[in-house]
Amino acid sequence: MMKTVDRYIADLPEERKQRFMLLHQMIMSEYPDLIVDMHYKMPTYRLGEGWVALANQKNYISLYTCSATHIDAFKTKYPQIKTGKGCINFKDKDPLPLDDLVSVVHHAISEAKGH
Repeated sequence: MMKTVDRYIADLPEERKQRFMLLHQMIMSEYPDLIVDMHYKMPTYRLGEGWVALANQKNYISLYTCSATHIDAFKTKYPQIKTGKGCINFKDKDPLPLDDLVSVVHHAISEAKGH
C-alpha cells in the first residue's frame, strides 16, 4: 500500500520533520494549485509538465527537479551544499536558503524539462 503525503511527513524522524515542513510549506505557498501526490515513493508537487519532489534520505533531505538547469544558479551561489544532476541535498547542518529555493522551484515548475 502506498503512503500518503501526510503519512510520509508524519513518519519523518523528529529531527528532520521541521526542515522538511519548511520546504513543503514554501512550495505550497508559492503554488497553492499544485497537485501533490506520492510519485516514486516521495511527495511530488506537480503543475502541468513542471514538478519538484522532496525526499528524506538517510543523511539529508533532497529537493528533486526535472533538470540540472533548474539548480544551476543555486549551485553557483551555494557550492558547499551537495547537489546531483537535478537535485539539492540538504544535510541537517546545511542552511535552507528559502528565498533562493523559491527560485529553484519557480524554474522547475515554469520551465519544465529544462526548456
